[in-house]
Amino acid sequence: MTDEHGAWTTYGERLIYDNQWVKLGLADVQAPNGERWEYHVVHLARIAIGLIVDERDRVLMLWRYRFPTDQWGYELLGGLVEEGEDPADTARREVEEETGYRPVGEPEHLVSFEPLPGQVTADTAVYLWRKVEKVGEPTDTEEVGRLEWVPLSRVLEFVKRREVLGAGALVPLLYYLASRGVAAGGQDETIEPA
Repeated sequence: MTDEHGAWTTYGERLIYDNQWVKLGLADVQAPNGERWEYHVVHLARIAIGLIVDERDRVLMLWRYRFPTDQWGYELLGGLVEEGEDPADTARREVEEETGYRPVGEPEHLVSFEPLPGQVTADTAVYLWRKVEKVGEPTDTEEVGRLEWVPLSRVLEFVKRREVLGAGALVPLLYYLASRGVAAGGQDETIEPA
Protein backbone atom coordinates (compact mmCIF):
# COMPACT_ATOMS: atom_id res chain seq x y z
CA MET A 1 0.00 0.00 0.00
CA THR A 2 1.24 3.49 -0.80
CA ASP A 3 0.01 7.06 -0.49
CA GLU A 4 1.40 8.15 -3.86
CA HIS A 5 -1.29 9.41 -6.25
CA GLY A 6 -2.26 6.77 -8.82
CA ALA A 7 -0.93 3.82 -6.83
CA TRP A 8 -2.72 0.50 -6.77
CA THR A 9 -3.59 -1.26 -3.52
CA THR A 10 -2.59 -4.92 -3.16
CA TYR A 11 -4.60 -6.99 -0.65
CA GLY A 12 -2.69 -10.23 -1.17
CA GLU A 13 -1.58 -12.75 -3.72
CA ARG A 14 -2.05 -16.49 -4.14
CA LEU A 15 0.30 -18.65 -6.17
CA ILE A 16 -1.31 -20.80 -8.84
CA TYR A 17 1.95 -22.15 -10.30
CA ASP A 18 5.40 -22.34 -8.71
CA ASN A 19 8.79 -23.76 -9.73
CA GLN A 20 12.42 -22.66 -9.54
CA TRP A 21 12.21 -20.51 -12.69
CA VAL A 22 8.74 -19.01 -12.72
CA LYS A 23 5.85 -18.37 -10.36
CA LEU A 24 2.38 -17.34 -11.51
CA GLY A 25 0.23 -15.52 -9.01
CA LEU A 26 -3.21 -13.98 -8.80
CA ALA A 27 -2.98 -10.70 -6.93
CA ASP A 28 -6.05 -9.18 -5.28
CA VAL A 29 -5.68 -5.54 -6.35
CA GLN A 30 -7.63 -2.32 -6.42
CA ALA A 31 -6.91 0.23 -9.14
CA PRO A 32 -6.93 3.98 -8.45
CA ASN A 33 -10.44 4.19 -9.98
CA GLY A 34 -11.76 1.94 -7.18
CA GLU A 35 -12.19 -1.25 -9.26
CA ARG A 36 -10.97 -4.41 -7.54
CA TRP A 37 -10.14 -7.76 -9.20
CA GLU A 38 -7.58 -10.57 -9.44
CA TYR A 39 -4.60 -9.62 -11.59
CA HIS A 40 -2.16 -12.17 -13.07
CA VAL A 41 1.47 -11.56 -12.07
CA VAL A 42 4.43 -13.58 -13.32
CA HIS A 43 7.46 -13.70 -10.99
CA LEU A 44 10.74 -14.72 -12.62
CA ALA A 45 13.94 -15.50 -10.76
CA ARG A 46 16.58 -12.77 -10.42
CA ILE A 47 18.82 -12.43 -13.47
CA ALA A 48 22.44 -11.26 -13.73
CA ILE A 49 24.04 -10.33 -17.04
CA GLY A 50 27.65 -9.75 -18.02
CA LEU A 51 28.50 -7.09 -20.59
CA ILE A 52 32.04 -7.63 -21.89
CA VAL A 53 33.54 -4.76 -23.90
CA ASP A 54 37.13 -5.13 -25.11
CA GLU A 55 39.82 -2.54 -25.92
CA ARG A 56 38.75 -2.61 -29.60
CA ASP A 57 35.21 -1.46 -28.70
CA ARG A 58 33.62 -4.83 -29.34
CA VAL A 59 31.04 -6.61 -27.19
CA LEU A 60 31.05 -10.35 -26.58
CA MET A 61 27.69 -11.80 -27.64
CA LEU A 62 26.02 -15.07 -28.49
CA TRP A 63 24.07 -15.46 -31.75
CA ARG A 64 21.42 -18.05 -30.97
CA TYR A 65 17.91 -19.31 -31.56
CA ARG A 66 15.00 -18.68 -29.15
CA PHE A 67 12.09 -21.01 -29.74
CA PRO A 68 9.34 -19.11 -27.80
CA THR A 69 9.59 -16.22 -30.29
CA ASP A 70 11.02 -18.28 -33.18
CA GLN A 71 13.93 -15.83 -33.60
CA TRP A 72 17.65 -15.90 -34.22
CA GLY A 73 19.60 -13.01 -32.77
CA TYR A 74 22.29 -11.62 -30.50
CA GLU A 75 22.14 -11.89 -26.72
CA LEU A 76 24.40 -10.95 -23.86
CA LEU A 77 25.61 -13.55 -21.40
CA GLY A 78 23.83 -14.24 -18.15
CA GLY A 79 21.42 -16.34 -16.19
CA LEU A 80 19.57 -17.00 -12.96
CA VAL A 81 21.04 -15.85 -9.66
CA GLU A 82 21.34 -18.93 -7.47
CA GLU A 83 20.22 -18.89 -3.82
CA GLY A 84 22.75 -16.94 -1.76
CA GLU A 85 24.83 -15.96 -4.81
CA ASP A 86 25.92 -12.38 -5.40
CA PRO A 87 24.56 -11.20 -8.79
CA ALA A 88 28.04 -10.07 -9.94
CA ASP A 89 29.33 -13.59 -9.23
CA THR A 90 26.41 -15.01 -11.23
CA ALA A 91 27.26 -12.79 -14.19
CA ARG A 92 30.94 -13.79 -14.00
CA ARG A 93 30.05 -17.52 -13.76
CA GLU A 94 27.55 -17.35 -16.65
CA VAL A 95 30.02 -15.56 -18.94
CA GLU A 96 32.58 -18.28 -18.33
CA GLU A 97 30.11 -21.17 -18.69
CA GLU A 98 28.59 -19.80 -21.90
CA THR A 99 31.80 -18.64 -23.61
CA GLY A 100 34.94 -20.15 -22.08
CA TYR A 101 36.12 -16.61 -21.27
CA ARG A 102 36.62 -15.57 -17.63
CA PRO A 103 36.01 -11.90 -16.75
CA VAL A 104 39.09 -10.29 -15.17
CA GLY A 105 38.95 -7.85 -12.27
CA GLU A 106 36.09 -6.24 -10.42
CA PRO A 107 33.00 -5.48 -12.47
CA GLU A 108 31.27 -2.14 -12.77
CA HIS A 109 27.58 -2.33 -11.90
CA LEU A 110 26.14 -0.85 -15.10
CA VAL A 111 22.36 -0.84 -14.57
CA SER A 112 19.50 -2.71 -12.90
CA PHE A 113 15.97 -2.86 -14.28
CA GLU A 114 12.63 -4.65 -14.44
CA PRO A 115 11.94 -5.54 -18.10
CA LEU A 116 8.11 -5.87 -18.03
CA PRO A 117 6.80 -4.16 -14.87
CA GLY A 118 3.15 -4.20 -15.92
CA GLN A 119 2.75 -7.90 -15.26
CA VAL A 120 6.15 -9.47 -14.63
CA THR A 121 8.75 -9.20 -11.87
CA ALA A 122 12.25 -10.04 -13.10
CA ASP A 123 14.91 -8.11 -11.19
CA THR A 124 17.81 -7.85 -13.63
CA ALA A 125 21.32 -6.57 -12.82
CA VAL A 126 24.02 -5.92 -15.42
CA TYR A 127 27.77 -5.87 -14.78
CA LEU A 128 30.46 -4.53 -17.09
CA TRP A 129 33.95 -5.96 -17.56
CA ARG A 130 36.57 -4.64 -19.95
CA LYS A 131 38.91 -7.65 -19.82
CA VAL A 132 38.50 -11.40 -20.15
CA GLU A 133 40.89 -14.33 -20.42
CA LYS A 134 40.27 -17.46 -22.47
CA VAL A 135 40.19 -20.41 -20.04
CA GLY A 136 38.63 -23.13 -22.17
CA GLU A 137 35.54 -24.01 -24.13
CA PRO A 138 31.94 -23.23 -23.13
CA THR A 139 30.64 -25.72 -20.56
CA ASP A 140 26.95 -24.80 -20.72
CA THR A 141 25.79 -27.02 -23.57
CA GLU A 142 22.22 -25.65 -23.39
CA GLU A 143 23.45 -22.21 -24.45
CA VAL A 144 24.46 -23.37 -27.91
CA GLY A 145 25.13 -20.58 -30.36
CA ARG A 146 27.83 -18.75 -32.24
CA LEU A 147 30.08 -16.63 -30.05
CA GLU A 148 31.03 -13.29 -31.63
CA TRP A 149 32.89 -10.13 -30.78
CA VAL A 150 30.43 -7.58 -32.21
CA PRO A 151 31.65 -4.03 -32.96
CA LEU A 152 29.70 -1.56 -30.82
CA SER A 153 29.37 0.59 -33.94
CA ARG A 154 27.04 -2.09 -35.40
CA VAL A 155 24.75 -2.54 -32.36
CA LEU A 156 22.16 0.08 -33.37
CA GLU A 157 21.97 -1.46 -36.84
CA PHE A 158 21.29 -4.90 -35.31
CA VAL A 159 18.71 -3.42 -32.92
CA LYS A 160 16.88 -1.81 -35.82
CA ARG A 161 16.85 -5.15 -37.68
CA ARG A 162 15.44 -6.85 -34.53
CA GLU A 163 18.56 -8.99 -34.26
CA VAL A 164 19.22 -8.09 -30.62
CA LEU A 165 16.93 -10.29 -28.56
CA GLY A 166 15.17 -9.30 -25.37
CA ALA A 167 15.40 -6.58 -22.77
CA GLY A 168 18.38 -8.39 -21.22
CA ALA A 169 20.47 -7.37 -24.23
CA LEU A 170 18.65 -4.24 -25.43
CA VAL A 171 18.64 -2.34 -22.13
CA PRO A 172 22.33 -2.87 -21.25
CA LEU A 173 23.59 -2.21 -24.77
CA LEU A 174 21.50 0.92 -25.32
CA TYR A 175 22.32 2.19 -21.83
CA TYR A 176 26.03 1.63 -22.42
CA LEU A 177 25.93 3.38 -25.81
CA ALA A 178 23.90 6.29 -24.41
CA SER A 179 26.32 6.69 -21.50
CA ARG A 180 29.13 7.08 -24.03
CA GLY A 181 27.20 9.64 -26.07
CA VAL A 182 26.64 7.32 -29.05
CA ALA A 183 22.85 7.57 -28.84
CA ALA A 184 23.16 11.37 -28.81
CA GLY A 185 25.05 11.49 -32.09
CA GLY A 186 28.59 10.56 -31.07
CA GLN A 187 28.69 7.54 -33.38
CA ASP A 188 31.24 7.71 -36.18
CA GLU A 189 29.17 6.04 -38.87
CA THR A 190 25.58 6.76 -39.84
CA ILE A 191 23.15 3.88 -40.09
CA GLU A 192 20.62 4.35 -42.84
CA PRO A 193 16.96 3.33 -42.30
CA ALA A 194 16.13 -0.14 -43.63
